[in-house]
Amino acid sequence: MKQTPREIVKRALTFNYPERVPVELWVLPWAFMNHKEETEKLLHDFPSDIIAPPNPYGPSKKAKGDPWVIGESVDDWGCTFVNLQNGVIGEVKNPLVKTLSDWQKIEAPWELIPTGKSREDAIRQVNEFCHNTDKFVTMSCCPRIWERYQFLRGTENAMMDVMLREPGVDELLQLIHEYNCRELEFWAETDVDTLRFMDDWGSQKQLLIPPETWREIFKPMYRDYCRIARDAGKFTFMHSDGFISEIYPDLIEVGVSALNSQLFCMNMDELARIAKGKITFWGELDRQHLLISPDPEVGRQAVRQVAEKFYSPAGGVFCQFEIGPGTNLATARAACEEWTKYHN
Repeated sequence: MKQTPREIVKRALTFNYPERVPVELWVLPWAFMNHKEETEKLLHDFPSDIIAPPNPYGPSKKAKGDPWVIGESVDDWGCTFVNLQNGVIGEVKNPLVKTLSDWQKIEAPWELIPTGKSREDAIRQVNEFCHNTDKFVTMSCCPRIWERYQFLRGTENAMMDVMLREPGVDELLQLIHEYNCRELEFWAETDVDTLRFMDDWGSQKQLLIPPETWREIFKPMYRDYCRIARDAGKFTFMHSDGFISEIYPDLIEVGVSALNSQLFCMNMDELARIAKGKITFWGELDRQHLLISPDPEVGRQAVRQVAEKFYSPAGGVFCQFEIGPGTNLATARAACEEWTKYHN
């Protein structure tokens, strides 16, 4: 009998021979603004096996504006983003916590996470969505600890903070971590198939902070996130851009089921040696150099390169990449077509 999208994803994650490679394409609003017809056709021909329910959260006290258009917008924590290009997200130019002594002024957006009767209604809403689809369902949000700290403090300050560990650093991180845990615990009560979180940890050539510092401060927090998922019988997905091969074994150890990373930034032979068969490579194809190529053959070659290193008929790999500024839709389509050749 033909496997459903949910079964295909689960089999890929558990190395139980999915009938084909699971698909999940991430599409920035830029793609619809600039290549609407081509983008819609691609998504029609290669529909995602993973979807998220409508957001069941309460109204935000602080959020305003559209983060995807030119101008300023404010997120749920009160961070102001400045956007210079339609269809992508902006950056925080004026962080809220200018000195660490100000950290106590930060109020987490607790109002978003449903409580009481609202929680029961929200869980019922999510569960109905899960029961009415045969696709693999994920959360409709993505907690982050390191990036949230950067949004609040600014990137340079954040880097110095975690190295110096002056008073206020651990306290602010703990506030964010506690909020993330409560958020993940809400989703763990629902029938979604996976919990997820993200943080971009790599530059193009190395980890942003020493691996020892990362292991001391952040690894225990990710362990908590994975424990929440595991206790609820759910998978755990994580996204992290950049050169992060040094922490791949750590993320496997704490229980990450699938990791979305920039494979082409790293040594794929080394990644295969330390991680193949132990974690699912949840994408991605290189969007900096390959997906922007006008030659569709470049997309096909990229897929073959990833498949050579990580594909197994048992599973452990996704057809996944992002369609954003500069993406050539013909090259993206060629990549998707190439992945269809890998099936049982």
